[in-house]
Amino acid sequence: MIQKKFKIGIDARMFSDAFTGIGRYNFELTKRLFEQTSFKGQPLEWVIFLNDPQYSAFEFPAHVKKVLVNAGHYSLAEQIKFWWLLQKERCDLVHFSHFNLPLLYSRKFVVTIHDTTISFYPGKKMNAWWRKLAYRLVILHAVKASKQIITVSEHTKKDVIKLFKTNFNKINPIHIAPSEEFKVVGDKEIEKLRLKYDLTDSFLLYTGNWREHKNLVGLIEAFAVLKAKAMLKDLKLVITGKEDPHYPEVRKAITRLGLTDSIKLVGLVCLDDLVGLFNAATLYVCPSFYEGFGLPPLEAMACATPVVVSNAASIPEVCGEAAVYFNPHDPADMASKISDLLKDEPRQELLKSKGLKQAQTFSWNLCANQTLEVYKQAL
Repeated sequence: MIQKKFKIGIDARMFSDAFTGIGRYNFELTKRLFEQTSFKGQPLEWVIFLNDPQYSAFEFPAHVKKVLVNAGHYSLAEQIKFWWLLQKERCDLVHFSHFNLPLLYSRKFVVTIHDTTISFYPGKKMNAWWRKLAYRLVILHAVKASKQIITVSEHTKKDVIKLFKTNFNKINPIHIAPSEEFKVVGDKEIEKLRLKYDLTDSFLLYTGNWREHKNLVGLIEAFAVLKAKAMLKDLKLVITGKEDPHYPEVRKAITRLGLTDSIKLVGLVCLDDLVGLFNAATLYVCPSFYEGFGLPPLEAMACATPVVVSNAASIPEVCGEAAVYFNPHDPADMASKISDLLKDEPRQELLKSKGLKQAQTFSWNLCANQTLEVYKQAL
């Protein structure tokens, strides 16, 4: 009797050992999933679909087959070339780690929907009608044709149900987690970081990209209110992330409010420096209007930094009682909550302790185990 062999594919065209986004999701998840060599008591072969340069840069265990795709997201090659490669592999199940998948693919699949940001905040890159139509077609197909859906929060599950009228029983919220690199570091590392970026004063930290839903302009306006207070005149704001030419409002707000000398735009930083910045910051601030999960506040907590965050979307679900909350639509409220915490050192210490415990409740191992259970439901 021929033994059944399961074949599970992972769409990891967004694959990276960098510290944020879907690329990191793929990296952390596959690292744990690929430890599995059997499924439902039968031998298991994995197939990972990659673009270059990741295809050439990363190696995997012997029971994992690499397939070179070289088809970008939202591209014609994704719809034709990638579909053909998927057909050739004839996987029992494919896990698409983002909702972009070939519309013609009809075999069994699971999809992860990290957020529905574009539905609420399409941004300037999605202003063409055909882009909006393509997004709607692709995500609707992903939702309707999938055997199971993974979301990274309960909040995103609710959004998927509301937006796409989906059966809630096939949606599985599975939290992601801070990577192990985010941790408390020693005074020498922090001092080295301070010297590198000339951070001699107390500073607030923001990390992430520059898009409308991130509410960076609101943060800058709140910071201007803080700087007007005599006791906070030396306070700095450090903003990481690649400057987005589609959002010149960020630099314009800094100039308009006379904050050029008080706000440091440090660009994209390496992982070690990011961890150092989290550790060195007096407070971490997350001003977002919308997040599908909101990982940076947890990364700050794992570095024992107090966090002050928006009370919107999934953020309260993730941060629990380990954060101070503000209304992201009200810069005055944001400034007030930050100011109150800056003046309250005992509360800062309490939040550091609570934050460390909160960050430890999230685990990539748990995420992988729960993902495997979803595969079993889909097959």
